[in-house]
Amino acid sequence: MIEPSEQTPLAGGNMNDVVRMSDEVRRTAGPWTPNVHALLDALAHAGIDEVPRVFGLTDDGRERLSFLPGDVAHYPLPEWLWREDILADAGRLLRRIHDASTDLAGMTDGWQLPAREPVEVVCHNDFAPYNLVFEHQRLVGVIDFDTASPGPRLWDLAYLAYRLVPYVEDAEAPAEILAAESGRREILMSAYGSDATADELWLTIAARLDALAVHSRARASIRPELADHAAMYDRDAARLRARARA
Repeated sequence: MIEPSEQTPLAGGNMNDVVRMSDEVRRTAGPWTPNVHALLDALAHAGIDEVPRVFGLTDDGRERLSFLPGDVAHYPLPEWLWREDILADAGRLLRRIHDASTDLAGMTDGWQLPAREPVEVVCHNDFAPYNLVFEHQRLVGVIDFDTASPGPRLWDLAYLAYRLVPYVEDAEAPAEILAAESGRREILMSAYGSDATADELWLTIAARLDALAVHSRARASIRPELADHAAMYDRDAARLRARARA
């Protein structure tokens, strides 16, 4: 048996208590956990090896997931993460996850976040570098499905674009990456297989940031830095809406 002293706290988890025990991750479960486990099981059945496997629950009700080896991309992001092949790989992985989730998309109750119309797939809802796992500078996994819920494909793709094209104010990406925004947007959209226009993408990002700002402000009493995050989301949303109207 692994003793409590052998538990390694892990960062992230949407303010959840997450620890690693050998090759297993344990975290606080919630009313949404059965749906999340059903999603992860569906992805495993579809042959998607880049997501955690479900081991069930502990005797005290904590969820048990497989640990994905590798490094999560925390901020400030390393320069290699801005490579175009990583951008394309992220788009392709998101598409595979979406395609494998469609049978569960009609199950609109029991998720941590509400379903969003038009329901097309089960969205990860936080598909971003800080939830992506890399080995030898290659994308090998995605974690933290706690806030997954049904919604439109573009809702997830827009947030990935926000973080990885990028459009986020605090990206601190190299100048040449920021200057290549149009081409990088096309790489991501093509890799996913989306025909959404630039305006549709920007307006969806803005709507996504509106929701994220509300979510962040509601939790700022627990994590005060979220108030600053919410203000940044407001600024980014206004900038992208203005760009779409231009």
